[in-house]
Amino acid sequence: MNYWLLKTEPEDYSFADLKQAGMDVWDGVRNRQAQKNIRAMSPGDQAFIYHTGNEKAIVGVAEIVSIPFSDPTDDQFHAVNVRAQHALPRPVTLKEIKEAPQFEKWALVRQPRLSVMPVSAKHWQQVIELSKE
Repeated sequence: MNYWLLKTEPEDYSFADLKQAGMDVWDGVRNRQAQKNIRAMSPGDQAFIYHTGNEKAIVGVAEIVSIPFSDPTDDQFHAVNVRAQHALPRPVTLKEIKEAPQFEKWALVRQPRLSVMPVSAKHWQQVIELSKE
């Protein structure tokens, strides 16, 4: 199993929207590196949902439930189906992540504009623990 982080503008589509839908298509990603990450996803992988904009925080967990397929908004790109799992006990902010030395090499800190990125198993667990504090 792999771990991922998926960024979204909460004003456009929030974790609450995904939770209400239950399952939805994660589409509209156009960045080539983010697309490479989507193509590497497999059913059963886990993903953090990160709210951009004013929030800048990891707010929930979702599961990848499909293999990558042609993005319905543009078949030159790929998308996946995701299913909401649960909100984190509390959001973990980008500020907290940037202040923690263990995250300094994570793409969330180094490549802030990348909308789909891998998360190491170690970072995954560290974020989960931070959300419980």
